[in-house]
Amino acid sequence: MMHMADALISPAVGGTMLATTAGVAAYSIKKLQNELDEKKIPLMGVMGAFVFAAQMINFSIPGTGSSGHLGGGMLLAILLGPYAGFLTMASILLIQALFFGDGGLLAFGCNVFNLGFYTCFIAYPFIYKWFTRKGITSNRIFAGSMASALVALQLGAFSVVLETLLSGKTELPFEKFVLLMQPIHLAIGIVEGLVTAAIITFVWRARPDILEKAANGKAFGNISMKKVLTALSIAVVVVGGLFSWFASANPDGLEWSIEKTAGTAELEAPDGIHETLSEIQSKTALLPDYDFKASENEKTAGQAENAWPAVNAGTSVSGIVGGALTLALAVFTGWVIMLIKRKKIKTTA
Repeated sequence: MMHMADALISPAVGGTMLATTAGVAAYSIKKLQNELDEKKIPLMGVMGAFVFAAQMINFSIPGTGSSGHLGGGMLLAILLGPYAGFLTMASILLIQALFFGDGGLLAFGCNVFNLGFYTCFIAYPFIYKWFTRKGITSNRIFAGSMASALVALQLGAFSVVLETLLSGKTELPFEKFVLLMQPIHLAIGIVEGLVTAAIITFVWRARPDILEKAANGKAFGNISMKKVLTALSIAVVVVGGLFSWFASANPDGLEWSIEKTAGTAELEAPDGIHETLSEIQSKTALLPDYDFKASENEKTAGQAENAWPAVNAGTSVSGIVGGALTLALAVFTGWVIMLIKRKKIKTTA
């Protein structure tokens, strides 16, 4: 959807957005110390794994030759609250960039901001919570999910355009690029809203107190999480291990917009820091493009087959391993925050 490659941004923009994202993360860690408990940490992990798996499934957008996939930022914000949601999104995108080569390392700050900040700190508190301010019902969940997803994706897509503009990417003139990015992400936002509403409605019916606690910034306390965690865990395996075979082969909204604007989906990255980070990423990406590493001849042969569904053990392994790594990182993040919280309590006691 909006996983920017390093070639799209300059070191100045990448560095600025990384610092901004780090600041938001630090603020989230500080605020989260007031509401995090042992019950929310496993939900952070499982939700991170689920969103990771869901992002692997691109759905075709009829009549465009493009595709989109779930961003998941609204899901994370609604179920975890904005602070845990933002940190979980950062965990997802870090695992994707390091181990799967999805999204650039220089662009990491941009990607977290575009997919996490607007959902967790703009669309969730000002749009979704407005719709549910008089109480949670299925209709209000639907309206809030649709409106917030649409706005969040429009803001994220516009940020991508601004970031390329500020990076001096003359191959992507502002007017043409924005006129392609905004409508295609409007279509993606509709699907995002529908999926978000469906999942939130399921959780609300299973454990309504999860949504209430998250909305009020309270610890989960003695809420029973077994049903929700079990359902989401099963979904991670099924979505990442099986449904990922049925992903659309069409370029996603960002790639499609770049190709329509610049004539090619992949812009050439300059030497220097771009080249250095690319080399680092090629070494850390154990499952590049969500598949086993292959020689150029094997890649060419695989592309020639172009079968659908793309029944591929590498894709299944990527979905399950990526989900597990994301779960581990999100849980580790949560436990580090808990340790900081306990240390502060001991210090003030």
